[in-house]
Amino acid sequence: MVSLERSRKKVMLPKKFMVHFSLCFVMGFFTGFAPTGKSIFHSHVDSSNRSEFAPQPIEVSQKTTDFNRSWRAPTPSSVVHKHEKPWPQLKPRTLIIIVTPTSTKLPIQAVIFLTRLANTIKLVPQPLLWIVVEGQTESSELSKTLRNTGIMYRHLVSKENFTDLEAELNHQRNLALKHIVHHRLSGIVHFAELSNVYDLEFFQQLRYIQYDSFPSTLCTSSSSL
Repeated sequence: MVSLERSRKKVMLPKKFMVHFSLCFVMGFFTGFAPTGKSIFHSHVDSSNRSEFAPQPIEVSQKTTDFNRSWRAPTPSSVVHKHEKPWPQLKPRTLIIIVTPTSTKLPIQAVIFLTRLANTIKLVPQPLLWIVVEGQTESSELSKTLRNTGIMYRHLVSKENFTDLEAELNHQRNLALKHIVHHRLSGIVHFAELSNVYDLEFFQQLRYIQYDSFPSTLCTSSSSL
C-alpha cells in the first residue's frame, strides 16, 4: 500500500508541473500580443485628476541646450535704440581777437573812447580777447579802465616814441600781431579803432570767416559798420 501511494505521488508531480508550465506559457503568449503603451490592468484613479500629477511638456530650443558656449551681454554703449537720434555735434565758436591801438598824444579822449568801445564789446558773445596797445606813459588811467570793464584783455605797452600819429598806431598794430603769433593765438583778428561804432551783428559775421586756407592761424579784418 505504501509503495502504491508513493508511486501515485511521483506520477502526480510531473502532471502538476506540466499544468503550471502550460498556464504560464499561455499567459506569456497572449501578453506578447497586448499593446505596449497600455497596461493590461485598469486603475481606479479618476482621469480628471491625472492632469494635476502629469508632467507638463517643456519646449527646449537648440540654443538653450548648448551650455558649453559662453554668452556675453551687450554693453549699454553698444545698444542703440531706433527711436533715439544721435546727438548733434556742436561746433565751438571762433575766437575773436580785437586789437585797439591808442595814442599818447590824446590821453583824455583815449580813456573816453575806450570806455564807450568796452560797453559794446561786453555784449559780444564769448570767446573774445581784447588786446589794447598803449604808448609808454606815466598815467595809469587806461589800465584802471581796462580792469573795470570785466572783459578778458591784454594790455601791451610800446616803448617807442613817435612824432607821427599814424606811424605810432601802425607800430602798435604790428606789436599786437607779434604778440598773437608768439603766443599762438588762433582766431579772427579785427583792428578796432577807438572812434569806431559797431553793430553786434558785425561780430557775428566775423565768426563765419573761414581761415583754414591761410598759411597762418589768424585772419585780419579792419572794416567797421
